Amino acid sequence: MTLQYRLRWLSLHGLPRAVLRVQSRRGDPFARMMGPEGIADPHPYLERIRAQGKLVKTPLPWATCDHALARTVLRDNRFGVRSSARVEIPQFLQKLANRVPPPANPADPPAMLRMNPPEHTKMRRPVVSAFTPRAVDKLRDRVETVTDELLHALPDDGSVDLVEAFASRVPIAIIFEMLGMPRQDQEKFLRWGEAMTPMLDVGISWHTYDRAMRAAQELNDYLDVHIERLRREPGEDVLSNMIKGAELDHYALKANTSIIIGAGFETTANLISHAVSLLLTHPEQLDRLRAEPELWPNAVDEVLRYEPPVFITARSALTDLELAGVQLPQGAMVMLSLAGANRDPAVFDDPHRFDVARSNAGEHLAFSSGVHTCFGANLARMEAGHALRALFTRFPDMRAAAPPRLRPQLTFRGYEHVPVELGRSVDATPSAIG
Repeated sequence: MTLQYRLRWLSLHGLPRAVLRVQSRRGDPFARMMGPEGIADPHPYLERIRAQGKLVKTPLPWATCDHALARTVLRDNRFGVRSSARVEIPQFLQKLANRVPPPANPADPPAMLRMNPPEHTKMRRPVVSAFTPRAVDKLRDRVETVTDELLHALPDDGSVDLVEAFASRVPIAIIFEMLGMPRQDQEKFLRWGEAMTPMLDVGISWHTYDRAMRAAQELNDYLDVHIERLRREPGEDVLSNMIKGAELDHYALKANTSIIIGAGFETTANLISHAVSLLLTHPEQLDRLRAEPELWPNAVDEVLRYEPPVFITARSALTDLELAGVQLPQGAMVMLSLAGANRDPAVFDDPHRFDVARSNAGEHLAFSSGVHTCFGANLARMEAGHALRALFTRFPDMRAAAPPRLRPQLTFRGYEHVPVELGRSVDATPSAIG
């Protein structure tokens, strides 16, 4: 990679990484949470931050674990998104870093995740129609078919990694069809996604950033060909509608396609794998779902509350303002812990207890709120609800084969491996599952 990319890494990750390491050694809970110990078990650090108040100053941004405050910031148009917790480097180096734009990716503008209205609204409009409740309901039969095919491919009484064999396969199959992409290319996207998702963290290593940029370049090369094909032969897929309906240049199309893939695949794969791990370690909750299958939709929301696939997000003040009694200058960044908000005892009774029948599980902020609410929320709930119920119906004796292993990242917090012993299989049709 070029000198420009190394300077971008220095500003976006290298200097924040150094600050976090120093503060971690001093015992700062936010810095500790962003390190290996926090990725393994972040909740003790979140509770230490919560104990300091609703809005807490950290080594880099302000931070909150308060549900009401996080929801307010997400919905307040005085706040917007920015590309990262950037630490400014000298201006002449910054100009050099920006001379060569990075490959289009979900972590940098013009990806809609990093854009504010009105540009964000223009980019989002041609996408959201594919994710409305009515549109998602039309995909239900296809989700059932894909799930059934994957379950039939699993070995009876065998050992598998459920992330590789199932949790990642259901959502990527559906999002590929929605984007008009050939099925045989799914393996490439699984590899690219694994490499690129750490870009949304703060303070990643140069090696991780370099690997992510290389994957982003390969994805860009692929999308160059795919988008040009859809320009010549448009279909009814989401990407064709973006090409026809949005005033986006080629670079923006690529950046926002990567967001759709992430929203439609990575978060749902994390949701399914978290759910499997939680239900296997809380057998009494799984027994209740078997006795009361009407609780499955609520169970999905409880998984989202208890272990949200997106752990943190951030907003920057677009003007000088007051928040929770604190004067924030324009540009001040506020880290919103969605996971912390989802365990706020002011909203959720006994918040550290996993309860599939929790009456207000749906009040979680796992899908964010406001203008950046996840447009794939309806699809994720539907996919996960059916996939999980079908999985536990077909393999009623499934058990953990070894402890699951988390990916070494915090923003998109999910499992790298969930090894299980499947046990005996029981054939069940989608109609029998519901």
